[in-house]
Amino acid sequence: MYKCGGHIPVLESHRLRLRRMGRKDAPVLFSYWSDPEVVKHMNLPPFEGQEDVWQLIHLLNGLSESEDTIRWGIELKSSGILIGSCGFNVWELAGAYRGEIGYDLGRQYWRKGYMTEALHMLLSFGYHTMGLNRIEALAVPENIPSRSLLRTLGFQEEGLLREYQRTERGFTDLLMYSLLKRDYELSTKKSH
Repeated sequence: MYKCGGHIPVLESHRLRLRRMGRKDAPVLFSYWSDPEVVKHMNLPPFEGQEDVWQLIHLLNGLSESEDTIRWGIELKSSGILIGSCGFNVWELAGAYRGEIGYDLGRQYWRKGYMTEALHMLLSFGYHTMGLNRIEALAVPENIPSRSLLRTLGFQEEGLLREYQRTERGFTDLLMYSLLKRDYELSTKKSH
């Protein structure tokens, strides 16, 4: 059974490094998380200050210690610039062996393949290190790019969860997507 105990390992791909976030990341994340277009489908209001961003980073790092979540900063290896974040919002190993992912990216880094690359690392970590069998993602129905990304990665749309989450605008519907380990492994074998 996977135990992170607050340790957030560094994961690397060709262009990206997934790493623990810290206080120094608050200014750049604030520039993304204060952008209404970036947070529109995160069901969060735009952040109002860097200190609020630091409080969330600190909370997320603390939740990794209690094994309630694990969140990485997505860094460009070529420049060291943080371009977004991704991770497991929740996971459950006892009996279910499932986890739910979440992700965000600064607007200037959209449509460059970065999130696909980051999520490939996240999925591999989830199945091979954490021992998950099912990885889920929730998407706002209007978030066509995110839904397309999930389908590209092999996720299956399972259905609409009506008024599943409360936001500042009221209750909102979410679509449930999932990817099973056996389907992930089959697709990775085909691509090699």
